[in-house]
Parts: sequence; structure tokens; C-alpha cells
Amino acid sequence: MTPPRRRLTAGLLLAPLLTGCFASDSDDTSTDSSGSGTGGRLSVALAFQPAENYSPYGLDAFILSRLGVAEGLTHLDANGTAVPALAESWSSEQGGKSWVFTLRDARFQDGTEVTAKAVASALTHAVAAKPAPAAVSGVRLTAEAVGEDRVRVTTDQADPVLPLRLTNPSLAVFSAKAYGKDGKVNPMGTATGPFALTKTTGDTAAALDRFDDYWGGRAQASGIDAKFVSDGTARANALRTKDVDIAEALPVAQVASLDKDTVHETNTARNTSLYLNTRSGVFTDAGLRAAAREAIDTSAVAKGVYEGYAEPAQGLYGPALTWAAGKRAEPTGRAKATDPRGRSITVATYNDRPELPETAQVLQQQLQKAGFAVKLEVRAYARLESDLLAAKFDAAVVSRNMMLDTGDPVTVLAGDYTCDGGYNLSFLCDKDVDRLVDAAAAEADPAERQDAAMKAEAAVLRTDAVIPLVHLKVVTGVGASVKGALLDPYERDFVGTGTRS
Repeated sequence: MTPPRRRLTAGLLLAPLLTGCFASDSDDTSTDSSGSGTGGRLSVALAFQPAENYSPYGLDAFILSRLGVAEGLTHLDANGTAVPALAESWSSEQGGKSWVFTLRDARFQDGTEVTAKAVASALTHAVAAKPAPAAVSGVRLTAEAVGEDRVRVTTDQADPVLPLRLTNPSLAVFSAKAYGKDGKVNPMGTATGPFALTKTTGDTAAALDRFDDYWGGRAQASGIDAKFVSDGTARANALRTKDVDIAEALPVAQVASLDKDTVHETNTARNTSLYLNTRSGVFTDAGLRAAAREAIDTSAVAKGVYEGYAEPAQGLYGPALTWAAGKRAEPTGRAKATDPRGRSITVATYNDRPELPETAQVLQQQLQKAGFAVKLEVRAYARLESDLLAAKFDAAVVSRNMMLDTGDPVTVLAGDYTCDGGYNLSFLCDKDVDRLVDAAAAEADPAERQDAAMKAEAAVLRTDAVIPLVHLKVVTGVGASVKGALLDPYERDFVGTGTRS
């Protein structure tokens, strides 16, 4: 084995920060200081099936992140701050148009070294992906090696949040072996995280083994057996019968039947919203979008569906983001509602989050009362996403974490609501929105960036392309014997080096 270029001290000292920063207060997050990793395997139930064969460039990237498989140069901590991951430090050049990242000593799961050349190649592949990952949507980014242990990342315009942007799981780093000539990426045994993906069973299960050469120290668990269970009741039952150690996104209707010590709720930046298709069909008419907004009573969703685990939405940014409340501006210039006159619409949603079909049913009743004829389409998300992105529905009830992409309030606006957005479920293309999002993206000062984001939020809401319904808490089931489970408000982390049973 080739000797490492630098000492591992910094990486080992950082390990508790990366693995314990989201752990619940009731969990023991202590780790075995010897790094012996003598624990058994963990069994986990995840709500969302892989929809893209574990591609790191879409939502499957978050599966790889949550299972401790893949990581990038930086990591998002509980405060929404970029902290070291594969990069141990960084600095900006040219007024923020260029950033240099100094790498730590680390190895890929295939035994090769993490070098500047490998990192630059990984970022270049990610930027070239079609469609582009949401974190780099609309961003021209290049990466080049500077010697063996530094990488220079350059953007066409100054990007004050580049270290935050690089926390996105879609910008994870894989070894050269992962990248095929067809543009596909094979993450099996080619990433850098504490657990290596070793086997997949279609979209139903995956097996992972501990990666003993992980730069942050050996994980406590020897491996992970992951099940992808879209039915929320089935996930709750699996936890109840101890078939799994940890289950994510439990239905609120199941909470009362579970041991209270196994139920952990987390405030998140996640909303459930109704996205209206502005490209084709009924909701190209702004007056009919306004009619839909006026028809909806969000308190009925918060109380009747979420049973106290949500509150009526005040906008796109919820109460978990404490800075937003005092900065919110009321949208002006909205269209006047027009009579639907029995216009027929199809509203789509998915059952991986069990409250969503029930939410859609409540909205169906409210919209029908207002004069729409409403048909519902409910599938698992993996079987719905392609049709959502192809604008095949008039509207969609979708749950979205507003800080998921970068931890930056502006980036998600660019990805979700601009003409070139990669996850624009409303297919909104509004010059005023694009202008305000661009202005917000140019702000370097955090407070001024937040102010600008709220102005852009008001412009988005003015169009009625999206109707925020509720701000959510996420309920995670953690077995009584499990220690160190990660309860992440940004929903990127789930298990870490200190998680064990």
C-alpha cells in the first residue's frame, strides 16, 4: 500500500464533528476511541427507492449520503455551515471566482488515493451530467488539480457560497474506476465514506460493508442492510417488530402505537406544497392558479393530516429557519381568481411519504368545492419522478426540503423556480423571478443574501406557481438499543461512524 502523503491527525480529530453533529439528545453518541469498530450490522428502512440506479447526480445521491457511502469536499453541519470533509481547508481567490481546496489524506474504497486529479475529474463529470445536479444548475464551474493535494474550483462569476454548494451529495467524489464511457457512475466500492456499497437488489435492498480505511476512523457498525420500503405503515411495523433498527419518515398516524422512546421528531426546512404546471394545461392561466390558491385551507392539512407534526405554511422558508420570519414580504400583484367552471385537472403525488396521498385527498375536496374537477394519481416516487419532470400532470403535491441542495436559501430557488432550474416542478419561467434570484445569488454577505432570497420568494409566490401548504417535522424511528443515530434537519445524514446497535 502506498504510504499516505500527510498525517491523518486532522481527519481523526474531525470525525466526531461529522458523525455526531445531528445525533438526537437522547442517543449516546460516544465512540470507541480505539476505532476498533466491533459492532454488528445495522438494519435500516428508508422511504425512497433508488430511482436512477444509484446515480450520484439526482435524488439517489441523497441515498448514498444517508447511508454513509459517498462524500464530497465539504459537509453541511447542523448550523448550515460548510465544514471540512475530503478537503481539510480552503480559501478564495479573485474576489470569490476561484477557490482552492487543500485535501486531507484519504483513500477511495477501491484502495486508491484521493488525489487532486481524481477530485477535479469527479467534479468535471458532475458538472457535465445531464441534467446537471441541482447544486450547479445555472453555474459554470471548472475544476483543476494544483499539485497532488490541492484543487482549484473556478466559476464564471463570483460564488460566495461555493463551499456550501460543494456539500451537495450530487457533487460527491468517486475514484476513476467509477466513471464509465457512457457517462454513468458506478458507486459500488468507489466512494470514500465509512460504508462501501457491496450489493444491490434492484430497488428494494442494498448491502454495505464497513470501509476500514475511512479517513475519519472505522465505523462502529460492521455494515448496513438497507431496505427501501415505500409504505410508511410497513416501515413502522418493521421497527415495532425489531426487523429494522432505524426507520425513516414514519407516518404520524403510527406514532401513537410505537414505544415513545423509539420516536424522535426533528424540525426541518421541509415543506409540503402544491406545484402547479405553468407550462401546459389548465394552470397556464394565472387566474385559475389564483383560484386554486384561494380554494385551499392549509390549516385543514396541518391539523387533519399531520396531527400537530406540521404547521400552516407562511411561505417557502419555514420556522426551522429562524431568520426568515422577520424578513418575509407579502407578495403583491397577484392575478385575480377566475371561475374554474368545472375544468378538469390531474393532481399527482407519491405514497413514499404516507401523508401526501391524504393531503392530496383533502386538496381534491377543497378544489372540487371551488369548481374544479379533480383526478388523483398516486404512485411510488421512483415511478412518478420522470412524469413529474415531463410536465404530464396539472399539479403535484410534493414534499421538499428547502435547504437540501446546498444549505443556501438561494440555490434552491434557482433549481426549483427559474427558467433553467433542474427541478422546476412548476415549469415556471418568469423574468422577474430570474432577475431577483440572480441578484440574491450575487450577494456575499449572509444577512443581505437572506434579504434578497426573501424578495425572490415573494416574486415566486406572486405567480401562484407553487402553493406552500405546511412546514414539517420529520419523525424517525430509532430502536431502543441503537446509539448514535443521526437526526439531520437537512436530511442528508442518517448513519455515521458512531451509529451502532
